[in-house]
Amino acid sequence: MTRSTPAVPSRSDAVRNRRLLLDAAARTFAERGVEVSIGEIAQCAGVGKGTVFRHFSSKADLLAAIMLGMLDELRSTATALLEAGDPARALREFMAAGVEIFVRDRAFCEVVGRPSLQSEQVREAIHDLRDVVERLTDRARREGAVRPDITGTDVVLLLSGIQHTAAPLLDAEPQAWRRYLELALDGITADTGRPLPHPPPHRLPLAAPDLDH
Repeated sequence: MTRSTPAVPSRSDAVRNRRLLLDAAARTFAERGVEVSIGEIAQCAGVGKGTVFRHFSSKADLLAAIMLGMLDELRSTATALLEAGDPARALREFMAAGVEIFVRDRAFCEVVGRPSLQSEQVREAIHDLRDVVERLTDRARREGAVRPDITGTDVVLLLSGIQHTAAPLLDAEPQAWRRYLELALDGITADTGRPLPHPPPHRLPLAAPDLDH
């Protein structure tokens, strides 16, 4: 008797499976954070665990692909707002968009805010985002719309801080983060004449949590 060989997935099947995996992983990470297992993601996507590892060598690689999409969304938003006529409004709109992503995607906040994972691409994307936000913040500084000692790194770090502050309320009050965004905006726009007591970080501190379980 001749043994049949396993069918090799076509290119279209591979593309479809990758999209199913990314969509399922984005949903489960967003809802439950980075502790979700590969097996749970595969089940949610309706594929076998082996299919996951054919596309992504580890959970960190899968999460990195999702993070890169979110970081690109944030960077694109910030870049577009560099052309806005009102620098203060542009910075406000960026911070609102950023906090919304942190609130929507729990894994984003855990990984980017904690800090990031074992992916050089994600590290570079975070630094690229910080550089664009620095330009956005510099426009507001030069207009006198924010304190003179506020930096783009401060702004990026504040995004996760606002989400963390509102997190205990969000299940019952999904828009509660807007209250804390306004408090943060008041803090960076009110020039009291007193400098902040500690210098700003030069770069975002990025370390790597263990995600592969």
